[in-house]
Amino acid sequence: MEALVAPDETTTLRVLREIRPDLVEPYLRMLPAARAGVLRRLWGALWREGIVDPRQLGSPPRHLYDAAPAEVIAGGVAYTHPARLLEALRPAGHADRLARELDNSVANLALALATAPAQGAAHDLVSLEQSVVDGHPLHPCCRTRIGMSTADVLAYAPEHHPTVRLRIVEVDPARWHTNGVPRPPLLPVHPWQLDRALATGLVRDTGRDLPAAPLMSLRTLAPHDTPGEHLKTAVEVQMTSAVRTLSAAAVHNGPLASDLVAALAARTTGLRVLRETTTATVLDDHGDPQRTLGAVWRQAPPPDAFVVPLAVLPHRPDLLTPTFFGHLVRLMLPPLFALLRDGVALEAHGQNTLVELRDGRPTTIWYRDLGGLHVHRPRLDRAGLPMPPLIGALPTDDEDELRTKLFAAALSTVLTELVHALGAEHATAAWDTVAATLRATVTDPDDRKACFADTWPLKATTAMRLADDPLHDLWCHIPNPLR
Repeated sequence: MEALVAPDETTTLRVLREIRPDLVEPYLRMLPAARAGVLRRLWGALWREGIVDPRQLGSPPRHLYDAAPAEVIAGGVAYTHPARLLEALRPAGHADRLARELDNSVANLALALATAPAQGAAHDLVSLEQSVVDGHPLHPCCRTRIGMSTADVLAYAPEHHPTVRLRIVEVDPARWHTNGVPRPPLLPVHPWQLDRALATGLVRDTGRDLPAAPLMSLRTLAPHDTPGEHLKTAVEVQMTSAVRTLSAAAVHNGPLASDLVAALAARTTGLRVLRETTTATVLDDHGDPQRTLGAVWRQAPPPDAFVVPLAVLPHRPDLLTPTFFGHLVRLMLPPLFALLRDGVALEAHGQNTLVELRDGRPTTIWYRDLGGLHVHRPRLDRAGLPMPPLIGALPTDDEDELRTKLFAAALSTVLTELVHALGAEHATAAWDTVAATLRATVTDPDDRKACFADTWPLKATTAMRLADDPLHDLWCHIPNPLR
């Protein structure tokens, strides 16, 4: 990967003057908002993750989603730019790397805000997903695209509403490795990845294109001609915390995890799984799968249904009302905790979890992207289901690790953001609804105790970016609003 391709504000502005002069004025106008958005995420992370001495930061945030001060004072100097604040604080670890990522995040966020249409009443899934312009709600690297130029971001990022022409390459059948439903040795490759794929010598260009629309995850797309299917591709670009290739574990686990989660979901009411029907990769001369040459074919939600990713809801006050929130909580939490009881913790964050609406009321939860879940063999045994031969990080024998996966995504991130979006006047009633639903539906005593503990876990994404191994999960804890 071209790791140093990380345009900052100045580089982005120079490129816009050359290729998109119409965006120069809106980009400059949105830079202060972008700096503030990333500063808010960084300031909160510095506090809750214990990255620096809190005496350097002034008063703590009162809430996970509180706005940062207009300026943060460090060493007697006022900072409004997150990267400059980080450089002044000099935290331990890879601060230079993180500062470069913050610069890139600010530039790309300003670019996203500059081209964002007014919030409308979009009902199709692609438009809804592309309406989320500000990225991860808590990660200060919310809009990093390390490896992509400004022109690449405009051409491929979902917030810019492009049509992306995936290229079909041919693979020698002896090198073609798939799981799930068999497919011919034809691999869809993201156009940003195409030259890198061809340079391996392991695939051949057919010259055929597959037009598609990028979803909230840039490397996952909805092909124009197959509305019942989505495609996840391998792209050697760092977005938020990881380079978005496809590991051997992801290729191996996808259909197996789909079968397991679908079997458990069938025992519940209101939860459906978008299966990963086929996964594929290319083998090198040693028989090793290439994580830069892979794809996942995944079921899409029904094309005639109104399905909304949870990440969209904070930006849609026409949908997210106190009554809607109550219906959503009572629909979503029982099946998630039923699966947890039986041994599967879903990483139910706002991008992976969608809700289907009928007449404005939540009716079905759809879950997708099975690479981040955890599976616990003893609990599966008690539920009477065999443990599939999963590999990598999915299996765990640690019940705390199992709970953390669900709690950090569904409770600490999604529900906390939704309650904040409802407004302070509705917060107490909203959390009362969450508490009552958990008391009524969580039957495992250890899971119930964790629901009402003093704190909930949350991924320490900024500490991870400073660490030597940024892919090793680190956790912090936030006060439990139910207490």
